[in-house]
Amino acid sequence: MDSVPNDLLAPDEASPFEIVNPAAEGRVLLVCDHASHAVPRALEGLGLDEIELLRHIGWDIGAADVTRRLAAALEAPAVLGGYSRLVIDCNRDLDHPGLLLAESDGTPVPANANLTEAQRAARIAGIHAPFHAAIEREIARLRAANGPDVSPVVLAIHSFTPIMDEIERPWQIGILWNRDARIPEPLIARLRREPDLMVGDNEPYSARLGYGYTLERHGDGIGLANALVEIRQDLIDTARGAELWTGRLLAALENVLARDDLYRSRAGVSAHGG
Repeated sequence: MDSVPNDLLAPDEASPFEIVNPAAEGRVLLVCDHASHAVPRALEGLGLDEIELLRHIGWDIGAADVTRRLAAALEAPAVLGGYSRLVIDCNRDLDHPGLLLAESDGTPVPANANLTEAQRAARIAGIHAPFHAAIEREIARLRAANGPDVSPVVLAIHSFTPIMDEIERPWQIGILWNRDARIPEPLIARLRREPDLMVGDNEPYSARLGYGYTLERHGDGIGLANALVEIRQDLIDTARGAELWTGRLLAALENVLARDDLYRSRAGVSAHGG
């Protein structure tokens, strides 16, 4: 584990993040915020049965598997979150109401009710801050490896539950984005050429409404081309499904990622692809 001040995690517990392919020096960085359903021992399972943590409220089912497969195929590094989104959601800003949920999809999270400022600060310092610092280091490392005029693109891999708040979600895949259209627009267009797919543009929810903090901070915020990919969980909850959807994504990304303009920083990109 990186040596960071940490009152939340014991020395023998897993790091707040995992780096896959740490020596890779390509032009793509993969991120998986919700890769794990683990909970620090000090939090005693957040007061939940393990079966609850294995549900979609605890992590993005299948997303880590797809991210690892993409990292291998693209020879790209990946930063994976080490703890459950219910411990703290690394894809939310520190003032977002979804950062520390006391209830998720109708399930109360006892350990998140009535958090003190000290408890909140411990989760930020122990998990949220080191995760984002790791992404920043990977971006700096890739920039150094590829030269001052080359910036990596950032792809965040997520998954979504087929039913949320009793509402069915018909999309197989959604592409979330905010200010930079360089990856999302051609990627959506390519995926929509496949007749069996319903492709969401900022569905099942919008990155423009505070649900894409990681890419706002490490993508739009510093001018890097980026996109958040959401795959429906029932399609990737097995190894075979993850393999198939990794292949579909790779095919859709092939021509998109071949464009050299993606790898130039565009600080100051205006809202919604302008």
